[in-house]
Amino acid sequence: MNRRNFLKNTSGAGITIAAVSLGIYNETQAAPLNESFTDFDLNEITIAQLQQKMISGKQSAVSITKMYLKRIKEIDKSGPKINSVIELNPDALKIAEAMDRERKAGKIRGQLHGIPVLIKDNINTGDSMMTTAGSLALKGNIAAKDAFIVTKLREAGAVIIGKTNLSEWANFRSSRSTSGWSSRGGQTRCPYILDRNPSGSSAGSGAAAAANLCTIAIGTETDGSIVSPSSINGLVGIKPTVGLWSRSGIIPISKTQDTAGPMGRTVRDAAILLGALTGVDTADETTKESAGKSFKDYTIFLGKDGLKGKRIGIEKSHLRGHEAVVKVYKEAIEQLTNLGTTIVEVELMKSLEEIGNAEFQVLLYEFKDGVNNYLKTANHTMKSLSDIIAFDNQNESNAMPFFKQETLINSQAKGDLNSKEYTEALAKTLSSRKIIADLMSKNNLDAVCGVTNGLAGCIDLINGDYDTGFSFSTPAAISGFPHITVPMGFVQDLPIGLSFTATAYSESKLLSMAYAYEQASQKRKAPKFIASFQG
Repeated sequence: MNRRNFLKNTSGAGITIAAVSLGIYNETQAAPLNESFTDFDLNEITIAQLQQKMISGKQSAVSITKMYLKRIKEIDKSGPKINSVIELNPDALKIAEAMDRERKAGKIRGQLHGIPVLIKDNINTGDSMMTTAGSLALKGNIAAKDAFIVTKLREAGAVIIGKTNLSEWANFRSSRSTSGWSSRGGQTRCPYILDRNPSGSSAGSGAAAAANLCTIAIGTETDGSIVSPSSINGLVGIKPTVGLWSRSGIIPISKTQDTAGPMGRTVRDAAILLGALTGVDTADETTKESAGKSFKDYTIFLGKDGLKGKRIGIEKSHLRGHEAVVKVYKEAIEQLTNLGTTIVEVELMKSLEEIGNAEFQVLLYEFKDGVNNYLKTANHTMKSLSDIIAFDNQNESNAMPFFKQETLINSQAKGDLNSKEYTEALAKTLSSRKIIADLMSKNNLDAVCGVTNGLAGCIDLINGDYDTGFSFSTPAAISGFPHITVPMGFVQDLPIGLSFTATAYSESKLLSMAYAYEQASQKRKAPKFIASFQG
């Protein structure tokens, strides 16, 4: 979850901070820019281009995997030290070898065959890698089996090369947390300007994909945790309709809002991954709703004329604020118009203002319920949320050196999911579905667009995250609707994204529009690993 966006959209308690400091965390000191960091043979390469290299014999799954592992060593663990990968998969080369044998035998599983992928460290893998949500309390947690989406990923022939760092507990530990920091993994950094925050909670997945440490990555979102780090790291991010991807085997926050999703450098790559991991899972009842509404290949909907004749609602409140961001937003709106879109100004954010506090109450209740259920069956000494809280208290200097765990404590204090407070709050948040659907119907809209979130803030482990002025994650988050962000432009070397959202299971339509915008605008640029903004 993107805590900065969540606080802004719910309680309105954004913190304004003028001075920030990275120097207190010596492990992540910025390195000077070195041109070799951007000189990588697979820089900005796509899934299709990698497949062509393997088909031609110029590369193999093994050689490609070795190149990415070397890249992680050079960029993530030394050099700029992005610190986005929390653990490497010791089986990665064995998986790649198996995929090469299959290819040689004439068996190609699909578009992801032999493609290296990084996944967030709150997603179970039934191998030797840990699943910890970045928490020292869960260090040593080895899952008995793969999460459903990991099983699908393996079936598709992908090579899981490791797990990515995240904001601890997916940014649901403290109201003063720093996104991209976990007690197990430390602080992840934005590859565009290294003393900037990559946003969270899928900070590692965002930074890694942006820095070309993998072909594509998987993040998770409750409210903003895919789309915000995607925007800030110049990526395409897809927060699917809740139910399109299974959540079983993923450390939860909210059964109502949680979902995993793709984070990549192009709409096509994200669409490939999206389709490969769909499917009804008996362990996740919500996925039953996706039957007959999902596709195994979303690339069939991609075309350069995807915006022609469409009516798009433009979030009016985002026409005010940081003048450089507004300028980029207006340029994007002009681009949409030039592509044949009819623009209608709407105020979606204003219509949902009163729901914010209800969302937080829902998450407090569902987090306790979900984490307790996850830990009951985990092969670990931690068996409940209360055990986690006790561990953190007993290991405060290592587990909580910068901020505490008041959100965990507040969640622990809640009752069960039969509580009146919970059921009333849930009904209020789910009313967002009708509000959004009615707004779209009234204006005959195909989608609603806005600025995904503000520019990357500075890393500040003393004060925590601060408000950067824009956010568009909450409407899709509380409704469970899909949300896609696409690179929209830059302000002072920092990327910013344009969001597309609509009603449930409209991924095919949103991808069509997002792809048309991406192809016309071409705003994605690889990071240069600038040490610090000089002004």
